[in-house]
Amino acid sequence: MPELITLLIFVGLIILFLAVILSFVPIGLWISALAARVPVGIFALIGMRLRRVAPVKIVNPLIKATKAGLDLNVNKLEGHFLAGGNVDRVVNALIAAQRAEIPLQFERAAAIDLAGRDVLQAVQMSVNPKVIETPVVAAVAKDGIEVKARAKVTVRANIDRLVGGAGEETIIARVGEGIVTTIGSSDNHKLVLENPDKISNTVLAKGLDSGTAYEILSIDVADVDVGKNIGAQLQTDQAEADKRIAQAKAEERRAMAVAREQEMIAAVQEMKAKVVEAEAEVPRALSQALRDGNLGVMDYYQLKNVMADTDMRSSISKLGQQEQQEDLDK
Repeated sequence: MPELITLLIFVGLIILFLAVILSFVPIGLWISALAARVPVGIFALIGMRLRRVAPVKIVNPLIKATKAGLDLNVNKLEGHFLAGGNVDRVVNALIAAQRAEIPLQFERAAAIDLAGRDVLQAVQMSVNPKVIETPVVAAVAKDGIEVKARAKVTVRANIDRLVGGAGEETIIARVGEGIVTTIGSSDNHKLVLENPDKISNTVLAKGLDSGTAYEILSIDVADVDVGKNIGAQLQTDQAEADKRIAQAKAEERRAMAVAREQEMIAAVQEMKAKVVEAEAEVPRALSQALRDGNLGVMDYYQLKNVMADTDMRSSISKLGQQEQQEDLDK
């Protein structure tokens, strides 16, 4: 009985040891590699485990590449994985490039993948070009009429310039700039409406794909519309601005006139005050002349008669003017 228990314990330890070994060493993956005639040793798989590399992410793409006829090895794929790349996507891109007869080396594909671009999508775009639609671009022709245009740009990925090349935003910006330049240089907005291909030909001739990751195949104007009369609007705004300037200057002149009027009124009031003050001195002067004997009593009465006669004539003149005004009113 004790011998049976010892045997069971020994068998259990063997099973546990085999379970640990099988969980650490991917025997099934190694057998798959052997069946696909991929040279991957069991110790290489153990080394991947020790380096914290998932063997399935290396062996399966390697099997795929070998079956496709690509010359790859474990070290290249593992190095790209450790650098943070997507091994499966790179292998798929290499296979797609080989089928499309596009020259693409593993180093180039790995560099594109590590640069953050989808290398598989780039290869697919090289085979099947992509259409980029620009937003509506508004520009003003020389006659002041606004023209709105929208274009579709057919591009193909340039694999040699994927690393360091500009993206779709640059293509859209350059095409928009070319549309604005073409419309702005047109003498009449009708010329743009009659010949929309003038926009595409002019823009395409500028070599807008220089320094980008794409090659522009064609630029097609999808829609052209007439917008506002910007020239008339600018003239209206200028006229309104001139009107406000004239009103401001007129208000300035009116304020200056009012100020001068106030100054004249103040001067007249000052003169009247001086006259009143001078008239107040007349009785004093007369009395002083009478006391000093420089003016006689008869002379004084004669002066009073002259003043009374003058007042009477003034009253008669004012009455006559009033009667004439009443006759005119009637």
